[in-house]
Amino acid sequence: QVQLVESGGGLVQPGGSLRLSCAASGSIFRINAMGWYRQAPGKQRELVASITSGGSTSYADSVKDRFTISRDNALNTVYLQMNSLKPEDTAAYYCNFNLVPRGARYVSDYWGQGTQVTVSS
Repeated sequence: QVQLVESGGGLVQPGGSLRLSCAASGSIFRINAMGWYRQAPGKQRELVASITSGGSTSYADSVKDRFTISRDNALNTVYLQMNSLKPEDTAAYYCNFNLVPRGARYVSDYWGQGTQVTVSS
């Protein structure tokens, strides 16, 4: 069974930095895209950043030039480096992997459990 485990959230002051990690474990044949989403209280979940298997990245306008997504295929891990954090970045952050489990015929989306990021002075 495939599981995604996130780490790295916490409380940080405005202007500070955090690095989120999300590692997949289990029997995996192939991982396609990886992404980070966030959801603030009372708001819909939104895509923050994504990275393809080939390394192409895309970002929400609100985080461009501040956040960087990267992946380590050998470790089945995706990272989100968050710099110049703002109070409006406060949210629960979720990783998402589009992958094919070993022995499966179709791709599926898997989600991490979520990690809280709070930006406050």
